[in-house]
Amino acid sequence: MEMAISFHNSYLKAPSINPNPKLPLPKQLFGLNLSSLSSFNSKTTCLKFRSRNLTKPVKCSVSQATQPATEKKSQLMRRRDIRNIAIVAHVDHGKTTLVDAMLKQSKVDSVEGPMPQTRFVLKKALEFGLAVVVVVNKIDRPSARPDFVINSTFELFIELNATDEQCDFQVIYASGIKGKAGLSPDNLAEDLGPLFESIIRCIPGPRIDKDGALQMLATNIEYDEHKGRIAIGRLHAGVLQRGMEVRVCTSEDSCRYARISELFVYEKFSRIPAERVEAGDICAVCGIEDIQIGETIADKTSGKPLPAIKVEEPTVKMAFSINTSPFVGREGKYVTSRNLRDRLYRELERNLAMRVEDGETADTFIVSGRGTLHITILIENMRREGYEFMVGPPKVINKKIDDKLLEPYEIATVEVPEEHMGAVVELLGKRRGQMIDMQGVGSEGTTFLKYKIPTRGLLGLRNAILTASRGTAILNTIFDSYGPWAGDIITRDQGSLVAFEDGSSSSYALASSQERGQMFIGPGMEVYKGQIVGIHQRPGDLSLNVCKKKAATNIRSNKEQTVVLDTPLDYSLDDCIEYIQEDELVEVTPSSIRMCKNPKFAAAKKSR
Repeated sequence: MEMAISFHNSYLKAPSINPNPKLPLPKQLFGLNLSSLSSFNSKTTCLKFRSRNLTKPVKCSVSQATQPATEKKSQLMRRRDIRNIAIVAHVDHGKTTLVDAMLKQSKVDSVEGPMPQTRFVLKKALEFGLAVVVVVNKIDRPSARPDFVINSTFELFIELNATDEQCDFQVIYASGIKGKAGLSPDNLAEDLGPLFESIIRCIPGPRIDKDGALQMLATNIEYDEHKGRIAIGRLHAGVLQRGMEVRVCTSEDSCRYARISELFVYEKFSRIPAERVEAGDICAVCGIEDIQIGETIADKTSGKPLPAIKVEEPTVKMAFSINTSPFVGREGKYVTSRNLRDRLYRELERNLAMRVEDGETADTFIVSGRGTLHITILIENMRREGYEFMVGPPKVINKKIDDKLLEPYEIATVEVPEEHMGAVVELLGKRRGQMIDMQGVGSEGTTFLKYKIPTRGLLGLRNAILTASRGTAILNTIFDSYGPWAGDIITRDQGSLVAFEDGSSSSYALASSQERGQMFIGPGMEVYKGQIVGIHQRPGDLSLNVCKKKAATNIRSNKEQTVVLDTPLDYSLDDCIEYIQEDELVEVTPSSIRMCKNPKFAAAKKSR
């Protein structure tokens, strides 16, 4: 999750843990006056935090003493009143809770959650030479193991080729849910003061060229029905004013001219109109209708483009098509191929890492992204917007270099209890995974496994691992590199249970159907012919009549027969996308997620 922390106007002094008394402290945090903090004393203009018993000094990964020489050499300066930070962590590691507490103590309401892909984002941050503050969150848990976490983090920094200065990071221990932080796990302050102070001390302000020619790199794009495209980015040099004539460049030889119609800055997560923006500020620019992510807004006469953003290539693709099921149009607002096409190509305006191209037919589109998660997020956003469509199974994007077929590989890490380790290792081996590391962690009998595995082998792996470990394993993956083709991989051993006809499912039919496998549906649900209603316990598909009713006779029964049905499987969108095979589709609507057999494959089989 990325956010801007802005400090403006006059400065403060913090007497508690200041390693450099000459370094001024900013007065505003998250665009707010620090006097809004309950611990701020406006009469003494000092930043004071309650119950501060800090025995360790703040140790920053970037030495303040070495900065002036570097700045002088590059003829750049630091803005002392701004800090730009990024919160980087895995899913469910407490980012949202911690940031909520930070915002609450700064008197702001949070409005946006974090994004995943920790390792990838951290790698990019280290490559740019950014300073790092490591926060060990959830330190109040009984099973907390801070020493192991710090050692693992240090090893990760080494693995990502961090510099010696970056590896010498400041560590803050925190409990986001309690809103407390400290320099040691056993001595937390009553608020997040140590975390705020570490950000101020250890994260240097943005390096700018205040008197240079205008330069702003567009790093994100938004769209407004009235204002059109809005370019968002940080001003690297010069001054930007409303109504200014500018030059928009992709490279030295590819430039065009435009005019800034409106200008905004961010305060309390809201856009505020501005007449003038200085270097170092994050702003939003209107008036350039064809602006793209990675282009530079430069001075009209002497401006030069900044290095373009290098975007990682997509590794997975999926086919999007219009909904062709008998239930089409029941739940969605946008159902035509034109609606689908416009929405997908509009996504390219703000999602630089995604690719969209026309498919084999007029109502099919191929969407490529950085893994299934990247594309699944788009699918979920579209269904919430009222779109109704179908998606095919994910397929990896291979490369051919020097007549050699290469495929994407990922690093998969699994934390699993020892009693289930054998089943998980066997599963990863069947999917062409190569073990890199294995070690025991903690006192709970948990084993940490690290594998290099083809992206093909990860398709459907999450559900398989959860089944093999009885829901106890934790799987995380990240793209590593392209490597030689690993050979054939079987990702699913079982077939599907398919509805035989249209109708409403009955308890009578499901009682016998559940003997053939696990069901996705319960009684009283509308189904159609070709819909996947369960998982077959054997290889190959099996058609079932789940709508069959008990025949009525004029013979009185001596006793009532009780039907006991198993609880149906509740598959999420991610689960369904992982489950489907080449001849299957996921039907996505605002209210429902269903799976079905692809009618095109069925027609092809009949023609044979």
